[in-house]
Amino acid sequence: MEKIRGVWLTNVDSEVLDSKKKIAEAMNLLEDTGFNTVFPVVWNKGYTLYRSGVLKTEFGQEIDPNPKYAGRDPLAEVIEAAHAKKLKVIPWFEFGFAASFEANGGHIIAKKPNWSAKDQNGDLLKKNGFEWMNALSSEVQDFLERLILEVVNNYPVEGIQGDDRLPAMPSEGGYDADTVSRYKAKFGKEPPKNTKDELWLQWRADILTNFLADLTSKVKTIRKELIISMAPSPYPFGFNEYLQDVPNWIKRDLVDILHPQLYRTGLNDYNQLLDDTVDRFTQKKLSKVFPGILAKEGNFLIDTDDCWQVIKKNRNAGIRGEVLFFHEALTLNSNELANFLKKKKYAEFLILRRGHFGADVEELQNLLIQKGFYKGRTDSDFGALTESAVEAFQASVGLSVDGIVGSATYAELLK
Repeated sequence: MEKIRGVWLTNVDSEVLDSKKKIAEAMNLLEDTGFNTVFPVVWNKGYTLYRSGVLKTEFGQEIDPNPKYAGRDPLAEVIEAAHAKKLKVIPWFEFGFAASFEANGGHIIAKKPNWSAKDQNGDLLKKNGFEWMNALSSEVQDFLERLILEVVNNYPVEGIQGDDRLPAMPSEGGYDADTVSRYKAKFGKEPPKNTKDELWLQWRADILTNFLADLTSKVKTIRKELIISMAPSPYPFGFNEYLQDVPNWIKRDLVDILHPQLYRTGLNDYNQLLDDTVDRFTQKKLSKVFPGILAKEGNFLIDTDDCWQVIKKNRNAGIRGEVLFFHEALTLNSNELANFLKKKKYAEFLILRRGHFGADVEELQNLLIQKGFYKGRTDSDFGALTESAVEAFQASVGLSVDGIVGSATYAELLK
C-alpha cells in the first residue's frame, strides 16, 4: 500500500470548494507541500456535492442547493485539478447515515419518515446534535450504497471513504418496529433497555459490518483497485457509542486503509491515543493505518512544531502517513503550516526501524541486497538481520550508526 499523506476538504468552515479557482489553488498548494491524496466531502447535510441522479430521484434535488454550487460539479472540479497534480481523489461521504444536524431530520425524514432511527422512547434518534436515519434498515442502506456506487461508476476516483457516521449509528438506536421484530425473531425476546448490552451491541454492529462487506464487494466488482477508506471513531469508543466494529472490519479484510480519528489538541493526549491504537494492531495490519490528525477546529489551530512531533511519533510507531483535518489549517497565517512542512521535506520524511513491517521494508531489504549488505529473506519484516545490515551500510558511508533508516540513510541507499 502506498503511503498516504492526505487532507480532508470540507464545506464547513472552509471556502476551498466554493469555486473552481480555489480548488485549483488548493491542489497546487497540496502538491507543493508534499501531500498525495485528497478526501473531498461529497455527502453532507443530506445533500451531495456532485450531480446525483440518486438524490434527484429520491428527493428532487440533484446537488446541494447552495447558490455557490449552481451550474457546477465540485467533485468533477476536484478530480480535474487533483489529477493534474498527480494527487489521488477519494470522495468522503461525511454525513453517512445522519439525516440532519439540529433540524429534526431535515428534508430526508420529512419525505421519508419511515427512514427514521428510533430510540427506546420511540423518538427520532438524536446524539450530539445529529438526527439519524435507521442505518440498520435495508432500504436506508440501499440509498447510501446507491449514492456511493454512482460516484464510483461516474467519476474517475481512486476510492471511497466512510467515517464516524458510515457505517455507524448511535448505540441508543435500534428500537424501531422493524429492528425490534428482527431481534425478536432471532432471540425470542425484546431488545434490552440497556443500550450497551453486549449481545445487543454486537448484533447491531454486525448488521453494519455486513453492510460494509456488501459495499466493499460491490465497489471492488466495479474496479478491484479502488481503495476502501474508513475514518472511524477510535476503538472501543466507536463500537460502544456508534456500533463501529473496527477489529472485525480488519479481520474480515473489508478496508484497504484506515484513518482512526485521533483528534486531540494536546501532544500527550495524542500520544496516549496513538499508543492505544497501535497496540490493537499487528505490525502487518498497522500498514493499513494512516491516522486522522486534528489540525484545525473552531479556534484551535495546531502548532507547527506540535504537528511535526505528531508526524515523528507516527513514523516511529510504524505508521507511514496521516490525514489532516482539514485543508484550511495549511493556509492560515500566510500558509504557515504548509511552508513549514515543505521546509521539513514532509514527502521525503521516513523512519524505518526494527519491528516495522510492510512493503517499504521489503524495498529496503532489496536495496541492501543490491548494495551487498543483506543476505536474508525479503520478507517485509524489519528484524535483527535487517537492522545489522542497515548498521553496516551506515558505517560504510560515514553516517551515524543506529540501525534506523531515516531520510539520509534512504537517500544514500538510492545512490
